[in-house]
Amino acid sequence: MGETDLDAVVASLQLEELDLNLYRATSPSWERGRLFGGTVAAQALAAAYETVEDLHVHSLHSYFLRPGDPSIPVILDVDRIRDGRSFTTRRVVARQRGEAIFNLASSFHKIEPGPEHQVDMPDIGSVDDFPSAEDHGVTPNDFMPRHWKGAAAPIEVRRQMGPEEMPEVGLLTGEVWQRAFGTLPDDQALHRIMLTYMSDLSLLGTSIRAHVGEIGEVMAASLDHALWFHRDVKADDWLLYSLNSPSASNARGFNLGNYFAQDGTLVASSAQEGLIRPIAPRAT
Repeated sequence: MGETDLDAVVASLQLEELDLNLYRATSPSWERGRLFGGTVAAQALAAAYETVEDLHVHSLHSYFLRPGDPSIPVILDVDRIRDGRSFTTRRVVARQRGEAIFNLASSFHKIEPGPEHQVDMPDIGSVDDFPSAEDHGVTPNDFMPRHWKGAAAPIEVRRQMGPEEMPEVGLLTGEVWQRAFGTLPDDQALHRIMLTYMSDLSLLGTSIRAHVGEIGEVMAASLDHALWFHRDVKADDWLLYSLNSPSASNARGFNLGNYFAQDGTLVASSAQEGLIRPIAPRAT
């Protein structure tokens, strides 16, 4: 397949070690104006992974503190809060120009046996039942953040509605198929980091779409982001992102998501609250 934009994302996760627990990361070249939240979240988790051995992240909780600038490096400072026999905890602060832009707390766990259950995957058909970008008459780029310039999408997305289609007001749920647009190495740490990157796509939009016919243009920004990994992830295989928004109030939208593999296995869950501040009236 040659050099792809997925390769550029993976390259942005290869960190330069500056000192003990201190790393530097750069962004993919197509990011303009504002650093994509999934990029800095994935880089922070990659920095935490640099300081653990033989464990995998099972949960992360994070806050977006300031807009990031993709034109300059991100400095990642890892605090080794606790090293235990079963669980290890890390805190990572991402900084630019001396100011914190992102804060991550992550917990790592060894694999051990225990009881299992999960919710059922929604009965919405297979990925082949969802139209591709080409079926919608657009390119994969049209499903990516609008401030990206000149990139081929590193994430492939399939969803029932095209990027310009208007959903019904009050629709609080949604389903999106996602996968990394290429092939990743067989490295579970990288697949979990890549899912962290992917999980910032579409989640906040769930609460916005429920009101898009009422409120017109909004200022939207992720405020916090949490992710739980239940089972091993393969981020370059199709995953169903099943989304819902339980609440919106005070110009904030709250959103939940479940990631299912094609065989129905629940591999991860997410939660995010974001700013959805109306800035322009609905066109009449």
